[in-house]
Amino acid sequence: MSRAGLAALGRLRRHSAAPSSGPPHLDTGRSEVTLSKLQLLVTRKLDGLLQGDYLGLLPGPGTEPGESREYRPGDDVRRMDWPVTARTTVPHVRQTIVDRELETWLAVDLSASLDFGTANCLKSDLALAAVAAVSHLTVRGGNRIGAIVGTGADMHRIQARPGRTAAQGLLRAVARTDRRAGGRTDLAALIEALNRPPRRRGMAVVISDFLAPSGWERPLRRLAVRHDVLAVEVLDPRELELPDVGVLELVDPESGAVHEVQTTPAVRARYAQAAAEQRAAISAALRHAGVGHLRLRTDSDWLLDIVRFVAAQRHARTRGTTR
Repeated sequence: MSRAGLAALGRLRRHSAAPSSGPPHLDTGRSEVTLSKLQLLVTRKLDGLLQGDYLGLLPGPGTEPGESREYRPGDDVRRMDWPVTARTTVPHVRQTIVDRELETWLAVDLSASLDFGTANCLKSDLALAAVAAVSHLTVRGGNRIGAIVGTGADMHRIQARPGRTAAQGLLRAVARTDRRAGGRTDLAALIEALNRPPRRRGMAVVISDFLAPSGWERPLRRLAVRHDVLAVEVLDPRELELPDVGVLELVDPESGAVHEVQTTPAVRARYAQAAAEQRAAISAALRHAGVGHLRLRTDSDWLLDIVRFVAAQRHARTRGTTR
């Protein structure tokens, strides 16, 4: 990660000092400077790299009907233009015109499992950085952005509002969300909350480590039927492999249970295999739901990962014809 990114997230973690009553939350004074620097970092890194007619993480196809063209492998079959196909006997799809305004909703999982990190930052810091990046990329042109934040026992809704000032306020509201209740967020209920009330077609972003029990796949598929959906998976390298340190004490942040593990070669091999299978299952579930999948790690440059993902998405959508 760049030094600027490390410094911003490092200060964010230090200034979000936890009170004795529960998990961390941001104070007002120095944390405002930290959040401002994080926003400035995102703006400097992303501006100029991702310019186009319609800037966004997932440039949506829009809802207004446009012209038809011949079907190409990879096109969404739900956009088949059956009357033209019947007349020409050649499969055609109906193109759509990009909406003038986009409404983006974030589902941000800030359960206790994200208060963990052994590399450059905590996973919760990385989730907040993802909120900053998404808001920056989608707030232009009068677009609205809102969020639902899950903190374990509670869910907090931040109404969608247009403009950069509202986006900055949303970032601060997410950062200051009271997380003292702790526990595990019901990820299925958090995603389902994005479907209520029903909204016109827009964009939905789910930010989580997706370590919740199975059950979130179905509401995610329902969400993807109407909206462009992006799943941002945050993880730490220690969730993929154990270090060779002898006896290791592990604490479940959601339940408080403590386990001592002897990190023998056999145990580390079994752990790595189980972790790889778990991540493969998460990737398969997201792929089956038909959503975009962005993986951010606490030991890598998250801004560069976002830039690469957006560039790949734009290239795939336009088959390399964009500027």
